[in-house]
Amino acid sequence: MASPDPLAVDSALATERQFVLTLGGFALEIAGATLVTHERLPAPRFNFVQELGVGRERQTAFFERALDHYFQRALRPTFRVPVPVADHLDVGLRRLGFRARAEPLVLLLADAGVPAAGPAPEGVRPARSSELDLIASFWTAEAERPEFRTALDVAWHHPNPGEELVPLLAFRASEPVSAALVYRYGPTAGIYAVATRPPARGQGGASDVVRFATAAAVGGPRVRYSIFADSSRLERRLESLGFRSVRRFVEYELPPGAELALPPAGPPTPPRWRPPR
Repeated sequence: MASPDPLAVDSALATERQFVLTLGGFALEIAGATLVTHERLPAPRFNFVQELGVGRERQTAFFERALDHYFQRALRPTFRVPVPVADHLDVGLRRLGFRARAEPLVLLLADAGVPAAGPAPEGVRPARSSELDLIASFWTAEAERPEFRTALDVAWHHPNPGEELVPLLAFRASEPVSAALVYRYGPTAGIYAVATRPPARGQGGASDVVRFATAAAVGGPRVRYSIFADSSRLERRLESLGFRSVRRFVEYELPPGAELALPPAGPPTPPRWRPPR
């Protein structure tokens, strides 16, 4: 793993948060973490706790506050903790029912036009406005598609100053097989939601959209690109495309059968505050 540039890493993580925000989510900062939340898109990809540093003596209050935020909304968050994970955080999360995923989540970076990516591949292009429904279909089932489609439409066609969203499509024999969303915020463009239709998997469509994003400088000149890998196989593939690993996280998630509830707090105590008169 390359020696990380702290400013580049911070910019990539900020771009990811802004990607969730521009799709209609929000982020709440509390002592020790940022709670990224999207109430209408309940997937863990849009609902995660980015841990920034929680002391042993403050972790109980931290976990209660963070989990209460999500559980009130019937959301199952993941906790993203930088490697190495402090022992007290690992113990605390496991006590609450969270389990570490088998492989770390890895943040990778590459510069625009990076030589290792090679020329922009043929068969990939930015999506057209008329293809909004096609783009949305790569990530959502029909029942949940209207919400995502609306959020995508607003972010794509009505961006805020300093941001840009470019959906990409890869084709095989005129059939759309892969897609990705390139979102630029300031000096960093994140490549998110890379997806391939099941019948076309293993044919290079996903790699093509990633290569196109950097080789064609989709986010603009002198832009740094970020992408996440959740497996060692994907990490190696992205490194072959010119990316370098800069930060690792352990992701903790709740098993499917876990209840959205905090452990009992103990016997009742008097109120700690009085409502205003």
